[in-house]
Amino acid sequence: MAFTLAELLAPMDPARFLAEFHDKQPLHIKGGAGKFASVLSWRVIDRLLDQTHIWSSQSLKMQMDAQPVPAEAYCTRATSRDNTPVLQPDARKLKEWVAKGASVVLNDVDSLTPGLASVSECLEENGFGRAQANVYISFQAHKAFPTHFDTHDVWAVQVEGEKTWNIWSGRADYPIPHPAFRNLGQAHHDRARGTLREKVLLKAGDLLYLPRGWYHDALAEGATSVHVAYGVNAPIGLDLANMLAERALQEPIFRQPLPRQDGTPAAQFALTTRAAQLGQRIAELARDPQVLQVLARHVADARYSRGGVQLLAWRGLEAERAAEAAPAGDGEAPSFRVLSPGLKPVRRGSEWVLKTGAGTTALSPPEAEAAGWLLSRREVDPAALRAAHPAVDADALLARLTEAGALAAA
Repeated sequence: MAFTLAELLAPMDPARFLAEFHDKQPLHIKGGAGKFASVLSWRVIDRLLDQTHIWSSQSLKMQMDAQPVPAEAYCTRATSRDNTPVLQPDARKLKEWVAKGASVVLNDVDSLTPGLASVSECLEENGFGRAQANVYISFQAHKAFPTHFDTHDVWAVQVEGEKTWNIWSGRADYPIPHPAFRNLGQAHHDRARGTLREKVLLKAGDLLYLPRGWYHDALAEGATSVHVAYGVNAPIGLDLANMLAERALQEPIFRQPLPRQDGTPAAQFALTTRAAQLGQRIAELARDPQVLQVLARHVADARYSRGGVQLLAWRGLEAERAAEAAPAGDGEAPSFRVLSPGLKPVRRGSEWVLKTGAGTTALSPPEAEAAGWLLSRREVDPAALRAAHPAVDADALLARLTEAGALAAA
């Protein structure tokens, strides 16, 4: 599913978001449980983690009660596919830490599945900047990170469970990923965060927007919580400064030695005069049409390169038909997420019905039994439903329950 900005922000109008919230203040948007079901699911998480060789101690990190878990504690020394040494997460060690309540962080995953890419692509297409994604998997009562700010805008998409966010009143003044901002220390953050502005309970389908530099921390409320944090880096003034530095290489005045200083007024005047000349030339270069053209292209192209590969189409070999024939969900059978855990069919006389927010759905006795079975799970796919209840039309039942709001395609 490809999101539009209107769908991502719904029910808020994008124009209002841009006028009142973007780069100005935090925003919590409540959504239905199925809103982000296509972004990520437990099945996809496990499938990604099973691709052992793509993970390292850098791409997969663990946090335990606001402290990083040492890589050696959850990784083993291995040899990569190109025969280089690597610290690789080990399933047995991961299991031990997860049992203790450690959080799992998957970094830079926005190109791994179409669902994860869908939000990044929406943000980039609407000009917010380069959007990468990290997945945060947390467990009840264990905080992954202390109070901090990020050096990018955060768009947090809650896909599973609940998480309480503390949003503080303090905001760092446009921090960037530089040691001047990264090495401030926790004592500084605890002072600079200010007073508690609000507590936000993020539920599945909710979106939280935090402008760059805004202080926050979070804690899982339910048994589990999964959210995808999209970090968006917009082009900034330093980008222009770097362009001007490159352009200045072509100017002899910037390559000349600065006036020698011997402590005399004449030497100081010569240096001041040269500095003014250099500043004036920089200002002239900043107005140069060619520099402005490069700058405009840089801002317009602020997005990561991902996807776009269509091998059969490039050969003119019916790629569209092949894509239609392929199963959904990254080459696997489609799955459905249960949106209302604990929901059960009830009997009315000789009939069975399922009551949801969308209304009442009548079920035959075999369908009621099958519905009770699948609604007791987090996710289900047609093959599993057919195997457990062969007398039921699995595809038809899944479609009806999805229409009733009990399920959502994952």
